[in-house]
Amino acid sequence: MCVIETGSEAPDFDLEVDRSERVRLADFRGRRNVLLVFHPFAFTPVCEDEARDLEENQASFASAETDVVLVSCDSAPARQAWKEQLGLSYTLAADFWPHGAAAKAYGVFDETRGASTRGTFLIGKDGIVVWSLVNDADVRRDELVSGPLGATRS
Repeated sequence: MCVIETGSEAPDFDLEVDRSERVRLADFRGRRNVLLVFHPFAFTPVCEDEARDLEENQASFASAETDVVLVSCDSAPARQAWKEQLGLSYTLAADFWPHGAAAKAYGVFDETRGASTRGTFLIGKDGIVVWSLVNDADVRRDELVSGPLGATRS
């Protein structure tokens, strides 16, 4: 597995948000930075904590002209149910089919688990990865909101 490194061009992605909506890296180019956050599964305690941390820091991301896209290999309906349950305002996307294609492109897909590890990529408006952090699936990202944008955890 070859993780995309800082300074590399970010692989494009085209992910389902819900039946009528998709999110693509190309949609942000020249307009907004993207914090692309891969996690293993919805409805799990560590992933829930991280999702809530991201929500608590939306003002910091907005002031840095950065949109958050939280991705897992769960189906789009499961992603949206989880988003509603947690009251999240940012984009949750499904890397469901082809299964794990975006996670594989970023080098964070774990073939044995059939899910991504905890990969985080800050992608500039120009499509270049300016910061990244990759943890094992079972290791919480403590730098998730305190790292690239200087946001602080509440």
